[in-house]
Amino acid sequence: MTIRRYETDPKSASEIIRRVKEEFMPIIKKLPGFVSYNLIDAGNGTLASITTFQDKSGAEESTRRAADWVKTVRSLSSNPPQIISGEIVVQSW
Repeated sequence: MTIRRYETDPKSASEIIRRVKEEFMPIIKKLPGFVSYNLIDAGNGTLASITTFQDKSGAEESTRRAADWVKTVRSLSSNPPQIISGEIVVQSW
């Protein structure tokens, strides 16, 4: 699982969310081992994504693809994301 936390101008958050839905989701969903993607609007320009893959290689590829895609919205995002990645060790549904 990979968690990415983004800080942006609060006025840009809705545009980034729209572009994630239209541009980034199709990219990430095609990667091998894709399980899920969630984007959280925490308010005040803070967005966080949670991406789950079946294996580490899929998660690593998603990080590369996300980094490439974020460059396309660089004008809307002020800082590079904070990234946390690791194996899920406890899970409940």
